[in-house]
Formats: sequence, structure tokens, C-alpha cells
Amino acid sequence: MAFQGKKFINDPNDAVTEFIEGLVETYPGLQYLDGFPEVKVVLRADVSSATNDKVAVISGGGSGHEPAQAGYVGEGMLTAAICGDVFASPPVDSILANYTGDRLNFGLAAEQAKSEGFKVEMVIVGDDCALPPPRGIAGRRGLAGTILVHKVAGAAAASGLSLTDVAAAAKHASEMVGTMGVALSVCTLPGQVTSDRLGPGKMELGLGIHGEPGAAVADLQPVDVVVSHVLQQILSPETNYVPITRGSRVVLMINGLGATPIMELMIAAGKAVYRLQLEHGLAVDRVYTGSFMTSLDMSGFSISVMKAEQEILRWLDAATKAPYWPVGVDGNHPPAKIPVPIPPSRSTKNDESSSRPQHLSPQGHILEAAIEAAATATINIKDSLNEWDSKVGDGDCGSTMFRGATAILEDMKKHYPLNDDAETVNEIGSSIRRVMGGTSGILYNIFFKAAYAHLKANNNSVVTPVQWADALDAAIAAVSKYGGASAGYRTLLDALIPASSVLKERLRAGDDPVNAFVLSSQAALDGAESTKHMQAQAGRSTYVSGEILLLVPDPGAMAAASWYRAAALAVQDKCRAS
Repeated sequence: MAFQGKKFINDPNDAVTEFIEGLVETYPGLQYLDGFPEVKVVLRADVSSATNDKVAVISGGGSGHEPAQAGYVGEGMLTAAICGDVFASPPVDSILANYTGDRLNFGLAAEQAKSEGFKVEMVIVGDDCALPPPRGIAGRRGLAGTILVHKVAGAAAASGLSLTDVAAAAKHASEMVGTMGVALSVCTLPGQVTSDRLGPGKMELGLGIHGEPGAAVADLQPVDVVVSHVLQQILSPETNYVPITRGSRVVLMINGLGATPIMELMIAAGKAVYRLQLEHGLAVDRVYTGSFMTSLDMSGFSISVMKAEQEILRWLDAATKAPYWPVGVDGNHPPAKIPVPIPPSRSTKNDESSSRPQHLSPQGHILEAAIEAAATATINIKDSLNEWDSKVGDGDCGSTMFRGATAILEDMKKHYPLNDDAETVNEIGSSIRRVMGGTSGILYNIFFKAAYAHLKANNNSVVTPVQWADALDAAIAAVSKYGGASAGYRTLLDALIPASSVLKERLRAGDDPVNAFVLSSQAALDGAESTKHMQAQAGRSTYVSGEILLLVPDPGAMAAASWYRAAALAVQDKCRAS
């Protein structure tokens, strides 16, 4: 299947030039050479041939890997970056769009510079660990480890070392680093048609940063497994890619390839540190996580591991004004985890108000059944809630409710005082506050805390049906007050308000309390379904067109109706059984 890639660009042929124009406007310390469309050079604004008395460090390659290389121009790193077209080597006489082209073109440029009297040394980085040892003259590919070599060379030059010593430092650094990448998709070149050669459920191991096929295609695995495989490949003693052995100190770089969220990169970083320490016996001195050398919009990441010799660490920690170097990373690393004291209500097991009783009263059994049914129903509807929320919100309603429901089930087994209705409601609020984030977590915490305050005022461990109805009303009022919504706003209140109305009406009419509860739960379902015909006036759904809203109910309302209905039916079944 082929399709035209969507890009925020103008003419694809102008994309690199316009990127450079935006870059130098964003970072005043950078300039670019103007007037030569075929030559795209970004350079430090504070350096000139008349004033510079230090070694100039110049790098380059095809564009599409931003922020590399132009984003690393600055004091303490690169003096200049030569940018080719997308995935094309910068021209000398012509463009050779492959890795050998980079080597040839820079080599030719170096020889031309030498013929004009300049002293030039060239260092080639080949840190790719995915492929077998090279055959012929092609050489290993340069991947994200190149950025670490840039930093070492730039810092060495800034310190005043000679050309020979700067080149030696860069070459040594290049021999200390290995990289391997994984991806879930190929990239889309500006103005070109692309194809998803991987297909659903597949990932590619060891691909290059131009989107060329990698070493293998495999089924998608959890990131922990992927990280373990990549590290084994980089550090394998059989291939001897890098001189790193058990007991070494290392630097780790987790590099996003363009479309990988920071959350996923950070997950990979945490797992990589753990694996390096526990499986490979290495001490991790520095961790750099972010998008350093991308492949346009490729979904994937690479891992680079570099031997952390003291001099290398000194160069990595040296000051730089390069805009995309992560200046916040240094050797000062306090303990990653801070233990949090357990709240008294969780640790004081001899306090009847916060511990599960050994023997449940009849009312306690009913309350337990209602809570378990409500939480289970919420867990079961997770995927549907997420699907609805993906159309009208941010797609996580089901996952958020799932976390809350799971915590409630776990906490109920340990310390809910089920013989005390009010205190149990209070504990439900505490469980929600502990694990549920976002607006839903706050609103449900308010809901249960308000209900608890009303029930507590009655000072009875066993609550009457009328008191339960009044507590529901108080909870709804609190959510409306602090959340700003009311009936018809397309929120969870459009399920709970009808339920409360029917419950109070049936109780006032002298109906059986259990039957009143069940009838009110049907009103909750009907109210939730009716949200399809409402124009949203609260939450993220307010940004969604009415045509889309007609297709799905409000996820929050459906969640509320589901747990309320499940609780009512569980109470009915429990009472019938007894």
C-alpha cells in the first residue's frame, strides 16, 4: 500500500533551506551562508577566519536527521555544519546519495582545502552494530553515536588542543561507541510516496537512518525485550564492536528517530540502565535521552553505548552553546528514587476505621458485593471507553477508570472497613486519589469525599437508603460546583443526575429501596445514552464537531452509568440470595 506523505512544507526542494532559515532565526548564535542554493552551511556567528585561533570542527551529511548536524553548531561543539538535501550527501561536484558518498565528498573537500594551504584532518564515525563486519570498502554506518563524537571533538577544540590532538580525541571517541536502532515504521520523504513495508504488529531491527531495510523484521515485542536484544547486540564479545567489558563505566544515549514520544524514550532509558547494570555489570555514568539524530518522521529509537573514560566524560560535561546538546546532564546524580512514607490510614492496621474487619455484617457483605461489581464493570468496559474517548477526547478515559477500579479492588481486600459505610466511601476516595490522574480522578475524588462528608454527619456506621440517596445528591452537587458542569453538558452528571432523581422519587413514593436503586440505574444508562444528542459544554468534547458527537455517547457518562448499574444489580442479587 502506497500513500502520499503529509508534511507541513512548501516546495519539497526548498525544505532544507527553509529549515535552516528558521533555525538561525530561533538561535541568534548561528548564521548560514547565503547566495549559494546548492551549498547549505550553518556556522557559528562568533567565529571568523580573522579571529578564530582554535581548531574548527566541521561535520555534515544529508538532511532529514534534525537536529543533527546543524543543531550542534555552537561554542564547545561544531564550528559549522554542511547540510545536504534530504538523505543526500552535501555536494562537492555532485551529490552521491549514500554513505560512501559522504566519505568521498568530505574527503574531496578536505583534499581541496589542503591544496589551498589549510591543515585538515578527517574522522569518520561508523558506530552501527546491527550488521555483520563490513565486506569490501563500504564501512559501517554512522548513527547517533556521531553526536557523542561531535561533543568530544568540539570540547577538545574549545580547550585549545592542536589539530592532531583534536582529531585523535575524536577518533578515539568513535572507537568507544556502538549503536543499534529499531523502528515500527519507515519514514516519509518530503513530496514523495512512501509505503509501510512492515505492516501491523511488526518491527524492524538494525535499520539505517535513511529508512533502508534493517537486519531483520520481527513481531513487535515489549520494550524491555527490545532493549535487552539491542544491548546484547552492541555489547556482544563475539562481534567486538566496542571495547566494553563487565566492570566498565559507560555513557548511554537513547535517541528518538523522529516520531517516538518522549514517554516511550524515557521508558526505554529506564529499562536500558537496569539491563546495563544487572545483566552486563556496567556502571552507567551519563544518560542522554531525546531526539538527537532522527530519520524525519520514523517511529523508532536507537541505543548508543559508549565507554566512559575520564577524559571522555570531561569532554562530554564541558560547557557548550550548541542549542540541541542536553546541557542538564552531568555527573551529579542523586538517588533516583525517594521513598514516600505510607499514610497512617494504610499502616495502622489496629485502627478499625482503616482496616478490613474479620467478620462482615450483612450490610458489609452487601457493600462489598456492590463495590466489587461496580469496579469489575468499569474494568470490563475499558476498551469501549477508550474507543469512544479517542473520538471525542484524548483517548484515555477507559485506562484512567481502569486504574481507579483496579486500585479499589486491591485496597478493598486489604483495609476497607466494610462494616462502616461512611468510612468505606472515604477509603474509595483515597484509592482514587492515589492512582487516578486527570480530570476524572479529581472529579471522582470530589464525588466520594463529598458523599463521605454527608454520610459522616449522620454518625451511623450503617446508612439508611434515604441517607444514601442524600449522599449521592450531595456528591453530584459538589462535582457540579467544582467542575462547573450541570445537566445537559455531556458529562458523567448526565448519567448521575437522572439516577439521583429517580432514586429519590421512588423512595419518597415508598418503593422498595432495592427496586428503587435498580430503577435509578436504568435512568443512569438512559441518561448516558442521551448524551449522543447533546452539544458538549465541558471538557475536551467541546472542541469536537457535533457530527462526530452524534456517533458516540460521552465516555464519562457511560462509565458512571456502568458502575452504578452494576452496583444496583449486585445489591439486588445479594438481597435476593439472603
